Amino acid sequence: MSQVRSNRRSPIIIALVSAGLLAWPTLGLAQTVAGQAEAVQATVLGTTTVLAGTGALSGASDALEASSIAGSVPSLLGADSLHAASIGSPDQAYSEASLGSLGMSLAGNTISVDFLMARALQVTGASGIGTSEIDGLTVNGVPVPVSGATNQMVPLIGGTLIINEQQIGAAGALVSALHIIVSGVADVVIASASAGAPPSSSST
Repeated sequence: MSQVRSNRRSPIIIALVSAGLLAWPTLGLAQTVAGQAEAVQATVLGTTTVLAGTGALSGASDALEASSIAGSVPSLLGADSLHAASIGSPDQAYSEASLGSLGMSLAGNTISVDFLMARALQVTGASGIGTSEIDGLTVNGVPVPVSGATNQMVPLIGGTLIINEQQIGAAGALVSALHIIVSGVADVVIASASAGAPPSSSST
């Protein structure tokens, strides 16, 4: 798992994507472009809060970005350097979301992470591609090794933490660096990016 220490690279990545210089596959595309990204989407007791969310791409020439030096959901979490971007072109859609210094407390669980990032790409003629980066994850005071596998599960008090959650298919990709579920209380997604139309059925 690559170690990422500087959140300042996000604007650089966006510039590279805009210029078509990222080392992703480049194929011809003839389908509807779709994508969006969010640093945080937290639903607690039925109330949903989004931090640094791009909204959905409106077409193949659209580019959306959202960022914040710091963000919080009261009584739940705080983080800094929140960033999200989604870019469409005639032959691909790319989205990314990142944040740093996450601190979270939920239903007796504490979670902290130094840095998180999710990236999703969809081009024609190939399945969606997704990656995530998670650096310095600690759950209830215990460091958690990130295996790099998709949908790595960690038990929580009353719930589950999913690391590198991915839904990948021929039509797109949905990647969330972390997904925290506490039954009947909260559903929190940290650093989520989608490109194309990922499978509607959950992989969890």
